[in-house]
Amino acid sequence: MENSRRDFIKKVALGTAGVSFGGLANGMSAKSYAKIVGANERLNIAIAGLGRRLDAYYEPIGKKDSNVELVYLCDVMQKQREAAVKKFAKHITYTPKLENDIRKVISDKNVDALINATPDHWHAPGTWMAVQGGKHVYVEKPCSHNPREGELLVAFQKKYNKVVQMGNQQRSSLESIDIINQIHNGVIGTPYKAVAFYAASRGEVPIPKKAPVPTGLDWELFQGPAPRKAYTHDTWDYNWHWYGWDYGTAESGNNATHELDVARWALKVDFPEHVAVEAAKRHFADDGWVMYDTMDATFRFPGNKIIKWDGKSRNAHKTYGSDRGTIIYGTNGSVYVDRGGYQLFSREGKVIKDSKSKGAEAGTALGGGGDMSTRHVVNFFEAIRGKEKQASPIDEGAKSVLLCHLANIAYRTNKPLDVDSKNGHIRDRDAMKLWGREYERGWEPVI
Repeated sequence: MENSRRDFIKKVALGTAGVSFGGLANGMSAKSYAKIVGANERLNIAIAGLGRRLDAYYEPIGKKDSNVELVYLCDVMQKQREAAVKKFAKHITYTPKLENDIRKVISDKNVDALINATPDHWHAPGTWMAVQGGKHVYVEKPCSHNPREGELLVAFQKKYNKVVQMGNQQRSSLESIDIINQIHNGVIGTPYKAVAFYAASRGEVPIPKKAPVPTGLDWELFQGPAPRKAYTHDTWDYNWHWYGWDYGTAESGNNATHELDVARWALKVDFPEHVAVEAAKRHFADDGWVMYDTMDATFRFPGNKIIKWDGKSRNAHKTYGSDRGTIIYGTNGSVYVDRGGYQLFSREGKVIKDSKSKGAEAGTALGGGGDMSTRHVVNFFEAIRGKEKQASPIDEGAKSVLLCHLANIAYRTNKPLDVDSKNGHIRDRDAMKLWGREYERGWEPVI
C-alpha cells in the first residue's frame, strides 16, 4: 500500500493522476473505493524548525480534509521538540517522531513533503537537500539567505520537478487575490508605484557574548552550512536575525519579503534596474543589534514603475495608518491592501470599495498564523496532488526575495546599485561579491 500511495502522489504531481483499480465497475463498493483513494492521497509530512512559526501549522495539518500525517517534528533544540509534540497533541490523535537532524528526516523515503521553518541560513540548503531527496517543500520566507541561493532553488526545482512553495501567505488571501486581479484588469488604470511598509516596536537586544552552548542545543547542526564560530549568548533564539549576516537577512528578509511580494505582484514586475537605499541603526545605540533597524529603499523597474520600502523595526509609528501593508497607485485610482483586506480609492481619494477579511492573520506579532497561512499550506498540499494551482511557485518567491537581498547589498556596500533587469544581477563587481556566501566545507551546493 505504501508503494502504491507514493506512486499515486507522483502521478498526480506530474498531472497524470489516475486510479488503476477499476473502481466501481469491478464491484468495489463506494465506501471501499473512497478509503483506498484517501489512503493513496495521504501525504506524509515533516516539519523542520519548531520555533515561533509553529502555530501556523496546527490547523492545516490537523484538518481532516487535509489528509496528511505528521511523521516528524525536527529541531536542533531538544526543548523545542518536546514542546512541539505536546502542542500538536491538541490537534492530532497520534504522536510524530522527534528528530534532531534534518538530514535523517530527508533520508526517510516515507516522507513526501517537508515544511522548512528553520532559520534563514538553512532555508535554501534544507530545501534543495529535501528536493534532491525526493520531497516537496514548503519553505518559509525568505526562501534564501543570498541571491545565488534563490537562483539555485529555481534550478533544483526544475531539475527534480518538485512542488516548492514559499511561505508568503498573502498570496493565498482571498481579498488580496481579488484586488490584485482587479488591478491587473484596470480598476485603477495603469499601476505605476507601490509603497510597502512595516512598523514594529522591537526592543533592546542583548550584546552577543561568548557563552556555553545551551543545554539541549546542537550548535554544530544549527550552524549547518554556515562557517563555524563560537556560540554567543542568546543567538539561537530569534536574535540570530540581528547578530550579523551569518544566519539572518535583517528586517528586509524577515518582513519586507511579504509586502514587497504584494507590491511586485500588483505591478507585474520582475527584476529592477536600479536600487537605492538609506538605512541605519537608529535605536538603542549600544545594544547587540548590529544591522540597520530603519530602512528606506527605492526599486526602479522597466516601464517607469517604482516600488518603495519603508521599514521601521523599532519605531511603531503608523505612518500609513497601519503597522504593515502596501499602497498601490494607478493612473486612475489607488488601493490599500494588507492582511485584513483592502480599500479601493478613486483618483480623487474617495473610497469606492472596502473589503475586510472574515478571518484573522497575525500582523507584526512574532510567529503568528491564521486562516491565510492555513490556506497557503493547504494549497501546497493540494498542488502536490495536482488539485490546485500553486499559489506561490518558487521562481516567483525568489524574485520577491531578491529585492530584499538587493536592498541589503546596497546597505552593506553603501552605494546605489545598477541592476540587469533581465536577471537581477548587479552591474558592480564589488557588490556582486555579496551575491553568494561562504559555506562550511562539505556543505557547498552541488546541482
